[in-house]
Amino acid sequence: MTDTKPIRRIAIIGTGVIGASWTALFLARGLHVVATDIAPDAEASLRKFVENAWPALTRLGLSPGASRSNLTFTPVLEQAVVGADLVQENGPERIEFKQKLYGQLDQLMAPDAIIASSSSGLTMSEIQKGAAAHPERCLIAHPFNPPHLIPLVEIVGGAKTSAETIRRAEEFYTAIGQRTVRVNKEMPGHVANRLQAALAREVYHLVTEGVVSAADVDTALCWGPGLRWGLMGNMMLNHLGGGPGGIEHFFQQFSGPMMAWWKTLGTPVLTPEVQAKLIDSVHAEVGSRSIKELEAERDELLLGLLELRKRDSRVAQDEVGASVA
Repeated sequence: MTDTKPIRRIAIIGTGVIGASWTALFLARGLHVVATDIAPDAEASLRKFVENAWPALTRLGLSPGASRSNLTFTPVLEQAVVGADLVQENGPERIEFKQKLYGQLDQLMAPDAIIASSSSGLTMSEIQKGAAAHPERCLIAHPFNPPHLIPLVEIVGGAKTSAETIRRAEEFYTAIGQRTVRVNKEMPGHVANRLQAALAREVYHLVTEGVVSAADVDTALCWGPGLRWGLMGNMMLNHLGGGPGGIEHFFQQFSGPMMAWWKTLGTPVLTPEVQAKLIDSVHAEVGSRSIKELEAERDELLLGLLELRKRDSRVAQDEVGASVA
């Protein structure tokens, strides 16, 4: 590992849902955060979010030095980025806005400071065109909502992003407990959103064709493959699905049926009529439950799964340690 400055001070640009969640996570990991947003009441909203998220983060385990008092807010961008080791940018998904912002950051920040975008739809090759002096320190670090609970971070470099920046970013997010995925080629939507989109396409097709209701398709997912996906990914589960013969036997047995199913998968068009049918089915599933109630249910189940996975990880590490001793 090369000798590089440790990342201790984070600047958050944009404190909406994603920016606020990033802020809570960074504070829980003992980092100093300076947040900026020009929206009215942005500071009050941010501090309320952090306060509400703190019990869950405490339950998962705070890092040494973790404190909500490590948060500073300023509406002035130039003040927010002074001395920052890394910027987590969560601005609007407009390429002109991003390029202009990255031009400002390029002039304001030290050359070795990392500029990371949470963008889910824009490519870094386009964004970093705004950073004429040091495009090599710009990359995508795309989280999943809410990032203070969901540990996935997709790391995507642009055409001019350096390997050193990729390495430093991967080491940083891993060190604070996130799980990084290195995306080797720029793709619209990166990877995880593309996987979601592929599944959503068939879900919408099945519901609009009257094959199943929204409630039943959600049951099929979360009480079937979803339970396994919370533990292992598709490729590893395919390996197990092949029994003693592993992935080789899986393809021998199931490649034919799968390709036949692929030919019948739907390609729905989300017209107003199709959307109305999906919306009605979702509301029938929701019933009288509020968004706040559903979020609380989601977060409580997420915490339970994260605690289970954390405990399983510790057991695995202890077993490895015992075998080496």
